[in-house]
Amino acid sequence: MMGRKEIHARRTRLDQTFVRMPSSSADPEFQSDFARYLVVLVSGFLENSIEAILLEFAEKKSSPEVAAHVARQLGFWTNPNCEKIILSLFGAFNSDWRDKLQNYIIDEKNDSINSLVALRHKVAHGDYVGTTLSQVKQYYKTIIDVVEFMNELVNP
Repeated sequence: MMGRKEIHARRTRLDQTFVRMPSSSADPEFQSDFARYLVVLVSGFLENSIEAILLEFAEKKSSPEVAAHVARQLGFWTNPNCEKIILSLFGAFNSDWRDKLQNYIIDEKNDSINSLVALRHKVAHGDYVGTTLSQVKQYYKTIIDVVEFMNELVNP
């Protein structure tokens, strides 16, 4: 059962990466490169956190065989846009979780998650990404809030 510990460790590493973020006076090309790098890391943090939350739940609430099945199924789960998070994943576990997440992940949170995932796709495929370090930092703050909410919802 490594959910909260794993999330904390990943967040600590990611926080340290943000500390190393170039200043606004740094070369604009370098800032852009670092922003793309952070897009991938923050998106991965969201994906890995969701997996850790649900695995912790499965380990606490089910047999080792069921938990192992959940772990295998989550291994195929990627690209966590809001519809996949709320309806496909959390809704499959618990309709109450789906409803609470639907009411929580709205407006800015919804836009941040979906934008972050879309940016990651562009980065992964070598497309131009017009995002800034400050925008990625804002996405990260939103992702932290969402992850904390999901963690409290599933593993209070």
